[in-house]
Amino acid sequence: MSDPIIIIGSGFAAYQLIKNIRRQDEQVPIEVFTGDDGAEYNKPDLSHVFTKQQGADALVQQSGAAFAEQYNVTLHANTWVDNINIQDKCVYSNGQAHRYSKLVFATGASAFIPPVAGNGARHIVTLNSLDEYRRAQHDINHADTVLIIGGGLIGIELAMDLQSSGKKVLVVEPNSRILSNVAPDFVALKLEQQLISNGVELILNNIVDSVSTNTDKTLCVTTKTGLQYQVDCIISAAGLRPNTHLAQQAGVAVNRGINVDSQLRTSATDVYALGDCAEINGKVMAYLQPIVLSANTLAKTLLGQDAQLNFPAMMVKVKTPSYPIQVGGVFNADSTWKVDFSSQGIRAEAFDEQHNLTGFVVTDSNVQHAFSLLRKVA
Repeated sequence: MSDPIIIIGSGFAAYQLIKNIRRQDEQVPIEVFTGDDGAEYNKPDLSHVFTKQQGADALVQQSGAAFAEQYNVTLHANTWVDNINIQDKCVYSNGQAHRYSKLVFATGASAFIPPVAGNGARHIVTLNSLDEYRRAQHDINHADTVLIIGGGLIGIELAMDLQSSGKKVLVVEPNSRILSNVAPDFVALKLEQQLISNGVELILNNIVDSVSTNTDKTLCVTTKTGLQYQVDCIISAAGLRPNTHLAQQAGVAVNRGINVDSQLRTSATDVYALGDCAEINGKVMAYLQPIVLSANTLAKTLLGQDAQLNFPAMMVKVKTPSYPIQVGGVFNADSTWKVDFSSQGIRAEAFDEQHNLTGFVVTDSNVQHAFSLLRKVA
């Protein structure tokens, strides 16, 4: 029997890859190493658990054991990989060597907690995985006031969900606008107004400097500008950092993420990477659509087929129910905007110097035009 394909990680990227492989080959041996129980779940659902009053177990679509049986996979659950020898093509775990024919890093990314002083900093929680939510759900559910570090995509989705579930929510964001890396200012401003009208407090142009514990177990947050807030819980949604340590330790080329080309190949022979840990031709794309396309391409590559990853114009949906936003294509500081404000919301189209439509943002009822605009994007 030939050596297996070994996949490190059991998140969406890993399981999407396995499903794609099994559609084409039911027998090629596959082994998965994961530090958790390998349960299959939809991570974006973590943005809605509070309004829906869902516990961590309610998000599980199937257990790791059930997934492994369905897709004919050997699952090494709750098992950490200690090191990798890319010359001998071996993965080492718990003192045992496991040979591979091909190795895939699907190690994901970790939620970033900015440096914060004070004895309360250890109480800051993250919600980037099912296990993290499982550990934090009691404290969050029993909190009346929650402070979120970060006003990006995840931070704002969490803020709206927590506010809708009846909690007082504060968001601390270092930039002058929320969603600074996702949407233009004129869209962010409208969403800010919506959040404020719903009772969310936005603390912009500021960062959390220190957190101390009070005698009543609440937390005292002090910002860089000296503002103070008493809260029950702090969630960091300040961004993600690709998990690259294991690859770097093995001698695989790493930049911000694990460097891969259009076939998801790393710098090492028969070693690949996809998902949040991968940097594809210089870009880290931590969204579902790039992962789905990457998994399809990598499955073909692993099975010996000629495949190249090509990204079409893609769209991101901001999951803010009271103010829907969809962003498509690309735009930057040099883009020229055509913007229409109406009772239906915002419809904004971005053009390059050649007057080609390169991207767009639509809000409220105008999200119905998102797919028609996406088809026009150059």
